[in-house]
Amino acid sequence: MTESLYPFLRAPSSDVDELVALVRASTVTKVHETIRLREEVFERERDRLAVCAREMAERFAAGGRLLAFGNGGSSTDAQDLASLFLNPPGEARPLPAFGLTNDIAVITALSNDVGFDVVFSRQVAAFCRNGDIAVGLSTSGNSTNLLPAFDEARRRGLLTVGFAGGDGGRMAESPAIDHLFVVPSASVHRIQEAQTALYHVLWELVAS
Repeated sequence: MTESLYPFLRAPSSDVDELVALVRASTVTKVHETIRLREEVFERERDRLAVCAREMAERFAAGGRLLAFGNGGSSTDAQDLASLFLNPPGEARPLPAFGLTNDIAVITALSNDVGFDVVFSRQVAAFCRNGDIAVGLSTSGNSTNLLPAFDEARRRGLLTVGFAGGDGGRMAESPAIDHLFVVPSASVHRIQEAQTALYHVLWELVAS
């Protein structure tokens, strides 16, 4: 895995100029992969983005709020997404949003006392109101605690939005997700980069 991401680490030469050239080539390759993947995703998902943004804007206009969640790096992305809506750059109007991983006491209590698979669904059940928006992010699409959260959100009348990678995993099979954006890549790095771009565009469409 490391060799595929950073081939210059196993370069046989110790020549500094040659190593710099290998690093540069590796970086350029990754940039081109990122650009190509983003273009592919946006070309495929542009209509869905527009529809999803319109439905989200309608929910916000009616008093809805956004609940975002994910694990690991996707947890950080969920917090970034919530912050983007709540504390937007420039003169954009702030919109109510919060991340479900922000309270570590709640996360650890639910994980210890009930099970990690309910850390998001329990919060959705407790916090959500009919008309809110649930957004879940996963690089694999198989996160076992996201799927129950989407099911709970659907039962309670929320608009559900998912971000996944690869072939979408189990999220692609879930009838509880209204809008699913799948980044077709096996690289966690490329998936998260594209997902970040996707939700920033989604925010721009909602805020415009």
